[in-house]
Amino acid sequence: MTAGEAAGTPSSDRAGSSQRAKSRSLKPLSRLMPFLFRYRTQMLVAGVFLVLAAASTLVVPVAVRRVIDNGFSGENAAFVDQYFSVMLLVVALLAVSSAGRYYFVTWIGERVTADVRDAVFSHLLKLSPGFYDEAQSGEVLARLTADTTQVKNVFGSTVSVALRNVVMLAGAIGMLVFTSLKLSGMVLLVIPLIVLPMVIFGRKVRALSRKAQDTLAASAALAQESLYSVQAVQAFGQEPRIGQQFNQATEEAFTAAADRARGRAMLTAAIIFLAFGAIIGILWYGAQEVLSGAMTPGTLGQFLLYAAFAAGAMGSLSEVWGELQLAAGAAERLSELLDTAPDIADPAVPVAMPEAALGSVAFRNVRFAYPTRPDEPVLDGFNLDVKPGETVAIVGPSGAGKSTLFGLILRFYDPRAGAVRVDGVNVADAALAELRARIALVPQDTVIFSASIFENIRFSRPDATREEIEEAARLARVDEFAARLPRGLNTHVGERGVTLSGGQRQRVAIARAVLRDAPLLLLDEATSALDAESERYVQAAFEDLMKQRTTLVIAHRLATVRNADRIVVLDAGKVVAEGSHAQLMKKGGLYARLAKLQFNE
Repeated sequence: MTAGEAAGTPSSDRAGSSQRAKSRSLKPLSRLMPFLFRYRTQMLVAGVFLVLAAASTLVVPVAVRRVIDNGFSGENAAFVDQYFSVMLLVVALLAVSSAGRYYFVTWIGERVTADVRDAVFSHLLKLSPGFYDEAQSGEVLARLTADTTQVKNVFGSTVSVALRNVVMLAGAIGMLVFTSLKLSGMVLLVIPLIVLPMVIFGRKVRALSRKAQDTLAASAALAQESLYSVQAVQAFGQEPRIGQQFNQATEEAFTAAADRARGRAMLTAAIIFLAFGAIIGILWYGAQEVLSGAMTPGTLGQFLLYAAFAAGAMGSLSEVWGELQLAAGAAERLSELLDTAPDIADPAVPVAMPEAALGSVAFRNVRFAYPTRPDEPVLDGFNLDVKPGETVAIVGPSGAGKSTLFGLILRFYDPRAGAVRVDGVNVADAALAELRARIALVPQDTVIFSASIFENIRFSRPDATREEIEEAARLARVDEFAARLPRGLNTHVGERGVTLSGGQRQRVAIARAVLRDAPLLLLDEATSALDAESERYVQAAFEDLMKQRTTLVIAHRLATVRNADRIVVLDAGKVVAEGSHAQLMKKGGLYARLAKLQFNE
């Protein structure tokens, strides 16, 4: 098993793998340019400091030439003092401008990174559940963290180094031409020999960088999934096997990173050898010019310094090129997330929901299959009408499509055919926020956040008062166990509510739904984790809550739905029977068989 197989990758990642293999340019970085251009003022100030720092550096060789050519005799002492005083001022300017450049460039890098992270995370929140059916959260989070960190390195330091060296290179070449046209012409002839390896090796480095980032994300995804399920791993004694899988994943990540480092090292070595080798040859020719009297020693010294500046800039640019290739890989992965369109989105012109929220629900000839299993229909010609204020129980064997109904009502998915209507409006035509504001959900898998009980309840209505939250806690019997905790409702419950029992977590989820105070209540096995006493109290609270609401209840324990206004029996994606408990028992069939197994009737 490879790291990618162990951890999984988003469908968009797999689908675009062949395209990425051919993509060798820095074009993915352009996707992030809008984030950078928000801060044009800071960019301008950083640019001014950058030019000042480069200009200060380029002045030094001129002073060196004047000192050498005018000699160090006692009669020129005042001249020498004057030049060194000026050089001290130049160094002061260099120090101030370098500090200013560093601050503003670093600020831009941090700001752009924060904006990119916010944009990616906000976009991830909008992606429909179908995306997460195929993508692994660990791999996605690796992009959100590791890849944005790489972007920060580029905008916070690499771009600064690149611009500084580009300015230094341009200034040094200009001064080389000014100092000696003949020698600078020879320098310009060897520049193509230096640029060519940058292009050839740079492409290889970028491919290796992308591979290193992918393997690192795969190992992170495997680690997150394993730690998330650490109790199951330990219970089945799978620590050695999972540890071996993670070791294999990290070894693949290390190998990819080592290959990337080797490629960058080869690129750097080639550039430095070619650059400095060419300069040595040119300086040898310059030395011959000095010996023949065609050039002064100071001029050669000045040319030497500018040549060193140019060579140093070229060497640094070779390293920067590798960093940019690495960042392009990160930007490409981030762009894939930003460019992933949600399968479920608001229509261009949403239909307004009725102001008077009734809570009616209707399914019309609905056909549906999950995107990951398109050939396995879950609902096949499903029809159902739920009147305002009615309590309807949905029962049936596992896999019959019960929970799928809730996903369609909330429009987590769209049906392949047919329509789902809430208060007479097709949910596909309504604004998502307006639709979901009318619905309160208690899911089968209770979601508890790493926060206090109070904050977990308030999650469904952030603007609720403390009194409303405490009342919801009382109705759901949360106050009963919270009173025994050190800080009551303000007790922190740990990641995923690990410090609470299953029944306690479910009661928190019920309190959240009570606080929501929505006209349509969806209960998906809402009392499955409660003990008998707690279930009795919660059922009493639900009875009061249901009086003014439409309620859809999914339950395997038929005792919890015997008093429903109507029981709908679902099997193989279709309604096979409906009626009261007594009516269904008389009819026989699937419901009667399930009831006899549970009630022994």
